This record gives sequence, C-alpha cells and structure tokens, in this order.
Amino acid sequence: MQEHNLFLIFLSLLEVNNITYIVTGSVASIIYGEPRLTHDIDLVIELDTKDAQKIVDAFPDDKFYCPPIEVIKLEIRRPFRGHFNLIHHESGFKADIYLSGKDFLHKWAIENRKRYKLGNCDIWVAPPEYVILRKLEYFKEGKSDKHLTDIKNILEISGDLIDFDTLLDMITDHNLDAEWGLINPC
Repeated sequence: MQEHNLFLIFLSLLEVNNITYIVTGSVASIIYGEPRLTHDIDLVIELDTKDAQKIVDAFPDDKFYCPPIEVIKLEIRRPFRGHFNLIHHESGFKADIYLSGKDFLHKWAIENRKRYKLGNCDIWVAPPEYVILRKLEYFKEGKSDKHLTDIKNILEISGDLIDFDTLLDMITDHNLDAEWGLINPC
C-alpha cells in the first residue's frame, strides 16, 4: 500500500478532534481490494455549521491549505454535494472532503462504517457496499474502467465482508443494474 503516513496526515487529526468521518474512494478500494497509486484521499465527514471551526482548528494554515470558515459553512449548508479540499503543504497530499448533508447514502455509510488499523492508528472506513455503489455511480458518470477494476478487486478479496442483499437492493434503488451487469453478468 502507498505510504500510509500520507493518509494519516489527515485521519489522525480528524480522530483527535472527534470529527466523524469515513474513508471512501480509492483508499477504501485499496483497503478492501488491490493496492494502487492514488494522489489523494476521499473522506465523507459529518459536520454542522456550528462545528466548522473544528476543521479550521484541526488543520492550521501553517501546515495545511484549509478554505476560509465562510466557505466551509457554505458547503456544510448544501443539502447534497457539499465539498472542499485540504492540502498538506509539505507533501502536497490532498484530502477531498465531502459533507454528509442530507445524502441518505452518506448517512447510511457513516452508520455502518468499519474500524481498520492503518499503521499505528485505527481509522473509520466506509462499508464495502457503499464503496461499490459509489464506484458504480462514478463509472456511470465518467465511464472510467478503473472503477470497474476496483469493484472486481473488492469482490474478489473482500467478498465475504459484503452483504449482497443490501448491495443488490441499493444497486436497484440507484438505477445501477446495467453497470452492475458489467461486473456480474449473471
């Protein structure tokens, strides 16, 4: 796996500041599937506007690019697709932060998150069903085969962790049956 210290740059600060999060995207795919290179970490966090200062305090501007608190509050208020970035100055490593907002799937993933050990730190990772569903959505939007490859690797390596009844219900609910058929033609 890529040097896990890059991931912990962000995750350890979320942990010590009691900010609810899940790791998703390519890093979650790496955890459940095969190692591959990634240039950032995708995180979903739960945050209210009254707690926006926690992010600013956790990621001080002498070590990180963190958007102004007004931008963070604006993104928190979006019911769907709230987003901002954090960048570690020394390494250039980036965290894409997605706000849970009113997205049912984000909320479900946070409620069903899994604890994993990464180096000497325990981290919260989105459940594999969520990772697969999001990868199917990303494939539907952009047609990048890397998402299908990630899904195949997750199924092969971590298939025993997946609740297939829940996954298949979610796939149908999100109109992703055609994309799923590319992975599992049966």
